[in-house]
Amino acid sequence: MRIMRSCKEMGIKTVAVFSEADRNSPFVKYADESVCIGPPSSAESYLMGDKIIEVCKELGVNGVHPGYGFLSENATFAREVASNGIKFIGPPPEAMELMGSKLAAKAAVKAYDIPMIEGTDNSITDVKKAKAKASEIGFPILIKASAGGGGKGMRIVENDAEFEGQMERAVSEAKNAFGDGAVFIERFVENPRHIEIQVLADTHGNILHLFERECSIQRRHQKVIEEAPSSCLTEELRAEMGKAACDVARACDYVGAGTVEFLYEDGQYYFLEMNTRLQVEHPVTEMITGVDLVKEQIRIARGEKLQFTQDELKINGHSIEVRVYAEDPRNNFLPDIGTLTRYRRPGGLGVRVDDGFEEGMEIPIYYDPMISKLIVHANTRQNAIDKMLRAIKDFEVVGVETTLPFCAFAIDHDNFRTGDFTTKFVDVHFKDPGVLDVYFEDEMNLAELFAVKYYHENKHAGFKINSPSVSKWRLNRN
Repeated sequence: MRIMRSCKEMGIKTVAVFSEADRNSPFVKYADESVCIGPPSSAESYLMGDKIIEVCKELGVNGVHPGYGFLSENATFAREVASNGIKFIGPPPEAMELMGSKLAAKAAVKAYDIPMIEGTDNSITDVKKAKAKASEIGFPILIKASAGGGGKGMRIVENDAEFEGQMERAVSEAKNAFGDGAVFIERFVENPRHIEIQVLADTHGNILHLFERECSIQRRHQKVIEEAPSSCLTEELRAEMGKAACDVARACDYVGAGTVEFLYEDGQYYFLEMNTRLQVEHPVTEMITGVDLVKEQIRIARGEKLQFTQDELKINGHSIEVRVYAEDPRNNFLPDIGTLTRYRRPGGLGVRVDDGFEEGMEIPIYYDPMISKLIVHANTRQNAIDKMLRAIKDFEVVGVETTLPFCAFAIDHDNFRTGDFTTKFVDVHFKDPGVLDVYFEDEMNLAELFAVKYYHENKHAGFKINSPSVSKWRLNRN
């Protein structure tokens, strides 16, 4: 939906491909044309590059925007699209492959003297040599899959005795998840912040950055809350990290929109990886710069020059995004499924919702459980925090558990308000899920009213309301 809106503003007609699970989704109705490409399983639909290219050829499509997931960083798909005379709205496949391997990426950026965490430059297979290197670096160390992401193929090793077992687990998980068991080791940065820089590069040699995003509030190594700019960077460090991000793009001859990720601790930053696509959290960058990143991606793919210079870009105010996942934060963020029996978006000045669902829709089990992204913009960080808390309270979701109460808790926390937090925020400050009870109060009241109304309308259909001992507000749809 977000991509198609920008296309429509540019006078570009759109074709949506969809699986049977998404037949009734808003994006299917919003596109100028829509084509079903397979059953609900992504392996039989959204990952079927050949089918997507077939649809492109049949309908005369001349450009493919791959979105944020599925085939968005698949170099083979990008090559196939291009070989069929269709423009892939993204970086060259060679850049994808180079940055898709953490080891190859580290080797590529070395020439630009970009700070990196101490570790091995090559994959490790000899356990004895690896243990010796780990001892030289100093425990704790991190074993990481070269082709990895999302926390998969990653193991923290606290001491020498744990090393062999953790290495075996990391290699096994990397093989299962990525088909590549290559792993390497590096020093474990214990209390980092996760800061990323948005870059744009055109085909005329122009590369610039659009400042940073703070992405340290995570669960399972995946982001839940993002903001721009970060509260911990000075202007000097912002400029230095921005230049480093542009150098990473130069190292792989990058074209298009990309994100360079860094770990930051005690005033020092370290290159982590590059994501060769548009990020889920890109709206906070758009809100503080006024730049539509999707439109820029399309212009770059057309061969146009960037329309602005680095000096013309300025930070305007502050933006925060929360990811609204269908997950239960009081039960280790386990995914939840069900029907959106009530779904009301918040509104108001500086409030944006990017979503793909409507009231009455089912949350499918087949894909990522994110329902929407809630984004706010204000003149200061504190005003953005207050606006986000209001918007979360105004966001009505009944039928599934969501991460909204956790996001309200996190943003309202003293450590977030003061900017004193790291990627360990959940581990340190969210040990007792009971702290969310106050944030669930409004949802409980809303659900009770909705349940009573639904009960009276359907009391002859075998509908029940759960016992409070089982759940205070979930509906039991028998």
